This record gives sequence, C-alpha cells and structure tokens, in this order.
Amino acid sequence: MPRAVIGDELGGPEVYRLADHDPGPPGPGQVRVAVRAAGVSFVDVLTAAGGYQVRPPTPFIPGSEGAGLIEAVGEGVSPDRIGQRVQAARWGGLFAEAINVPAASVRGLPAGLPFAEAAVLGVSYATAWHALVQRGALRPGETLLVLGAGGATGYAAVQVGRHLGARVIASASSAARRDLALAGGADAAVDARSGAWRDEVKAANGGRAVDVVFDPVGGAATDPAFRSLAWNGRHLVIGFTAGLTQLKTSLTLMKGAALIGVDLRQFGLFEPEAAAANLAQVFDLAGQGVLKPAIGRIYPLEAFAEAMRDAAAGQTVGRVVIGMD
Repeated sequence: MPRAVIGDELGGPEVYRLADHDPGPPGPGQVRVAVRAAGVSFVDVLTAAGGYQVRPPTPFIPGSEGAGLIEAVGEGVSPDRIGQRVQAARWGGLFAEAINVPAASVRGLPAGLPFAEAAVLGVSYATAWHALVQRGALRPGETLLVLGAGGATGYAAVQVGRHLGARVIASASSAARRDLALAGGADAAVDARSGAWRDEVKAANGGRAVDVVFDPVGGAATDPAFRSLAWNGRHLVIGFTAGLTQLKTSLTLMKGAALIGVDLRQFGLFEPEAAAANLAQVFDLAGQGVLKPAIGRIYPLEAFAEAMRDAAAGQTVGRVVIGMD
C-alpha cells in the first residue's frame, strides 16, 4: 500500500507520521499520480505548522509540488495518459507515494527532465516569471537585484532575469550561496551581511542604482534594498522569511518607485489562463536547459522530518527534495 506523511494536527515535523495511505481510484476528471519526487520548501514547512496565511484542514498531508507518473485515470480522461511523466502542484498532499488530482492541473514533462528537478520547477520558477514579467516588467538592459539569491525563488529569479536580458546582482548570506547564484547566471554577487552592503551593490552596478528588486526575504533587508532603487524602480515583495518590515511610505514618493506584491496563488485564481501560459513557458525553457533548478539534497521518504527541518533551517545550498524511490 502507498504511504504518506500525515498529521492529525498542525505543527512541526514531530507531529507528523509516515503511514499507509491509499487515495483510491481517481474520480471523474482526475488522474492518479505515482509520485516519484516532492519538493520541500520553507512554505511547505510553514503551512504544515499552521503558520501560513491560510490554515489547512486536518488531517493534513504536506507538500505543494511534485512529479511522477500517471498510473490511472478517471472517467472522462483519456487512458492514453497512463504512463505519462507529469508535474503536479496543489495546496498540500504531495508528501505521498500516490495522489489523485484533476487531470487539467498536471503538466507533461519535457523529455529528459529528471523527476527531482521537475518537482521543484513549478512554484519557484513560476513565481519568478510572474514577478519579473507581469509585476516587475523587467526589460533587457535593466539591472535586477535579487535578495536571498541562494534560496529557491531567489535562484529561480537569477536564471529568469538572466534569460530576460537583465544584469543580475545576487545578494546572499554565505559564500556557498553566492557561488551558487554566480553559477546560475548572476553577473555579480554581494554579501548580504556586509556592513557596506548598499555601497557594494552600487559598485557591482558600475556606480548606478538598480531598476528592480526581487525580495523574498523581508525583515531588515527590505529598507536598504528599496533605497538602492533608481527612479521608476520596482520593488517586488515575494515573501518575508526574515519577518515583516517597517518601510517608510515616503520613500516611494522620493524615489518615484513602486512597492509591488507578488502572490502566485492568487494570480492562479484570478488569472488562470495567464498563470497556465507562464507555467508552459517555464517548462519549455527547462526542456531547453535554459532554466535548471539546483538540487541540494534528496532525502528518502522515511527521512521526511529531517528534510522538513533542513528546508526550514535553510542549511542546504540548493533545493531539498524527497525521493520516493
């Protein structure tokens, strides 16, 4: 029988257990996916703990993105899809060896794209694409400053920004993460913990201010980053792993700059066609090798708690993945 990570209450990894869990046959319009790999993100762990903006019902199976094989189809779905390699994303349920999902919500994988990479491609890269294309309107020749550039969405933003023709400056807190960002295509990297951070950012851009800030960090990082913007600059708020910030609204007036929120979940709800087109573009570029997630460590399903703690602590450079095989 397939297994899943299940919690009867929300909390840390210690409240979850690995148990037999068979989702049964797929319903009308659904497919049953044999999951081969699932991404483990900070948001996954935050949601499992009940700390996200929306609390899921219990019992709860964590995991928002994964990849695997379609092993059965429900009424109204072509049996030709059985055996198709797909990516699946939903709000919970992917830390499992089998899951039923709407057939329209899974995406076929480009040939040769490994399950581990496909499992972590959708959310991070779709977030970066939506942020930089729709929300930030990043143009070729502009400068993009990426905070948390060694993290999941930050690394994705480095690669997307490079593809869009921007000069990319990566800010990260460790040498290993800065090296990762440079390997991913950043033109320059600065130490996020430097006391002269703003001067170093400016120097990395030839003495000029930056055009767009990609900010999944928040906390104390947001204010100096916003102050580094040029006229008509755009500061994209992706998240706040370092906590909320107190940004003076007068800065937006003085800079002629915009503070812009980016919410992939709501984007999918309000603009589903545009969100689907973004995802198609991301997977097409991944198939071409233009976009490529960095996999830091793959844990077996039995070590799910260790994988969750790793993702929460941010100790591993590159993405944390649970492999079902």
